[in-house]
Amino acid sequence: MSQTDKDILKRYYLIAVLFVVVAIAIVYQLFNIQFKQGDYYTELAQNTVYKNFKIEPNRGNIYDANMNLLATSVTKYEIRFDPISVTKSNFDTYLNPLSDSLSKMFSKSAAYYKNKFKKARALNNRYVFIAKNLDYSDYIRIKNFPMFNLGAYKGGFIAEQSTVREHPLGKIGRRTVGYNSVGLEGAFDDYLQGEKGQRLKQKIAKGQWKPLTDLNQVEPVDGLDVISTIDVNIQDITHHALLAQLEFFEAEHGTAVVMETKTGEIKAISNLGLSNEPGKYYEKRNYAVYEPHEPGSTFKLMSLVAALEDKVVDTSTVIDTENGRLKYFDRTVYDSKQGGYGKISVAKAFEVSSNTAFAKMIYENYKDQPEQFVDRLKMMGLDQKIGLQIKGEGQPSIPHPNNSNWYGTTLPWMSFGYGVSQTALQILSFYNAIANDGVMVKPRFIKAVRDRHKLIEQYTEPQITGSVCSEETAKQVRAILKNVVNKGTASNIYSPRFSMAGKTGTCQTEYWVESGRYIASFAGYFPADKPKYSCIVVIHKPNPEKGYYGSTVAAPVFKRIAKKIYSDTPIEARLPRIKLNQLQLTEQDNYNQVLNKYKTIMPNLVGMPAMDAISILENLGLKVKLFGEGKVIKQSLAPGKSVKGNKHVNLILG
Repeated sequence: MSQTDKDILKRYYLIAVLFVVVAIAIVYQLFNIQFKQGDYYTELAQNTVYKNFKIEPNRGNIYDANMNLLATSVTKYEIRFDPISVTKSNFDTYLNPLSDSLSKMFSKSAAYYKNKFKKARALNNRYVFIAKNLDYSDYIRIKNFPMFNLGAYKGGFIAEQSTVREHPLGKIGRRTVGYNSVGLEGAFDDYLQGEKGQRLKQKIAKGQWKPLTDLNQVEPVDGLDVISTIDVNIQDITHHALLAQLEFFEAEHGTAVVMETKTGEIKAISNLGLSNEPGKYYEKRNYAVYEPHEPGSTFKLMSLVAALEDKVVDTSTVIDTENGRLKYFDRTVYDSKQGGYGKISVAKAFEVSSNTAFAKMIYENYKDQPEQFVDRLKMMGLDQKIGLQIKGEGQPSIPHPNNSNWYGTTLPWMSFGYGVSQTALQILSFYNAIANDGVMVKPRFIKAVRDRHKLIEQYTEPQITGSVCSEETAKQVRAILKNVVNKGTASNIYSPRFSMAGKTGTCQTEYWVESGRYIASFAGYFPADKPKYSCIVVIHKPNPEKGYYGSTVAAPVFKRIAKKIYSDTPIEARLPRIKLNQLQLTEQDNYNQVLNKYKTIMPNLVGMPAMDAISILENLGLKVKLFGEGKVIKQSLAPGKSVKGNKHVNLILG
């Protein structure tokens, strides 16, 4: 054998070995795919043809406090047709009557549908579009058309459903109700969202998926219903009062909020901003919650409360406003009245909103220790967020002498609301506390959570977050706030038919850009002597040629809201008379026994009806303050404590 033959033979053997190795590898891979990975590839193949799709549940409804619908999920249907699944006999029999029925329901001719379905059957199109966004009644109607009434397989009927969020009140309060992660929708999404289901679909031509009837189909679980604190009647009043003023003064945007004094329940919150269409406003952003701004003279209430609590002045302390101009370093404080107000009391300075008087009062009493004034403001919680249920609350700002942004003029300018920032709802919460004897109640947007008619959770107890001042200080400033309306800067809204109390506010904004930009505001409560509601109105950048003072721009909105609520929503509540034998105190003691037992010590009132508790405490010579409605769930003086020397008791009801 020649060397050449030997070389050829070697190459032959090498090629043969390679063929054997490749054959072994192929056999191994086939074995591996068939027996070891068979289930995986089978499932993969199935998933290219069949796939489980998530079915979104209906979100729970949102109601107002009187069970008027604010937001609801409406099911919409999309209808398609699979002409391939229908037998030729059924297709020929029902094509004409189906086309006629569709023609009567929609705006196309019967011939259009006949040609469309014939062409689809010829082209093997199994997913022919017919209509979308149908409501339930239309869905039922079309489902019963000839051929479709045979069902999914015999009649080729395909229906896919989706949910659409609708707001029965339209744009009124829509930003408060919200969507996705904002407003009530976002705040209570855990309750509203429900649980997703799943449905099997088959992949057909052109990447489309056809729903299939599946025994393993999981139905979605609808979300829970949320009952909010909003009152649609008060919301409507607030919305239209704010809108009319924004339109008249050609303002950029504004907000108005109404809160129930004792409970903190938000009854109305309107946020309107200028749209791209001149002169038109819509619910653009939740300004009341997210937008901090310099409050101007409404902050004078905070300054006055701080000075009274620190006892550096009293309401009769006299301050010389000089000529209405007061210079601090390189800046001058001005009063709106030319020539100033002369020598006036602190109370009068508040009523006429004298900037010079407040600057002098705060600067002269705190200039050596400015941190004392700032710390008092912080003790009142003015540097902290409220902690609202609705997301996006703005961060308030109170400067401190240790900060780099503290200047010689910071302290006097803070006294009348410059250099600080608060949101409208944060300002309102403080005014509400003054109306509430100094007790700060956290604003609340929800009353209950229900699963149809079953109560899941209920929120009745006011969330008290502390006191902003003593009851005595609150009483003093309430008298002054009433005089602001009776004879002060808001006397233009005075009415002999119903009483109001509050404070006007006017401040420049974006003054570093140009002059002539203002924020007009009014914060207060009504009725003045027995506050039921607190309210704030803030209007940004009104046309200065028409007006910009809080008294002329914002205060009239407050009056319209208060007047309308007085006439449409009775303030006075009538409580049923309770007979003595109806009182439920304890299992052991009747009414007289309890009175005799607790002549000198505080009784345990938890669980008692409010009227019972009041009767007991008044017989002990105590004055009672109630917060909320229902039975007693908490008391300010613990059971067993001596009542001697204690003149006031607060009861939390729920």
